[in-house]
Amino acid sequence: MTLDQYILSHIDPEGDYLHALWRDTQLRLSYGQMASGHLQGRVLKMLVEMAKPLKVLELGTFSGYSTLCMAEGMPPDAELHTFEVFDENEDFLRQWIGGSPYRDRIHLHIGDALQLVPKMDGQWDFAYIDADKREYVAYYEMLLPRMRPGGYIVADNTLWYGRVIEEPRESDLQTRGVQAFNELVAADTRVEKVILPLRDGLTVIRIVGNQ
Repeated sequence: MTLDQYILSHIDPEGDYLHALWRDTQLRLSYGQMASGHLQGRVLKMLVEMAKPLKVLELGTFSGYSTLCMAEGMPPDAELHTFEVFDENEDFLRQWIGGSPYRDRIHLHIGDALQLVPKMDGQWDFAYIDADKREYVAYYEMLLPRMRPGGYIVADNTLWYGRVIEEPRESDLQTRGVQAFNELVAADTRVEKVILPLRDGLTVIRIVGNQ
């Protein structure tokens, strides 16, 4: 038994529906490894349960695995808006989200979140960033003034295969984007922050002050 197997055998199960979604993701979508998976999914569910948000925002739906995990942890009267820029994933997403117990509380938006989110009213209690790494700084700057004080932003892939400690090639815009995001968050006194070395890095940010 590997350490990863040991961990998965000693945490809550992901459930049959999520496991089926994971398998279908690997079969039908390119880059299936981008789905959050069992361990990270349970972490996201627990973080949402702890935060008790009423309005949840997700940037980067991909196959909907993380979406359903967060929806599982939401209070009964909460809603989740998730944004996916690749319209070729829409049929897959509507099938799996539509078949879930949380379908009435999940709102799928197809398009660029940087254009769509600013058109929406109100504040967000919890936001999850797992989209274009080149735009992580832009996502953060867009989200921060729209988050309620005491709310949370969680960002995935913030260790980026370990490349964040290296000097990237000029053309490696994704690594540079993650590095710039990490530096920005580290220096931001309006938030508390911690990087968890979970999978490819998960940064948990708590908003203590807004612009």
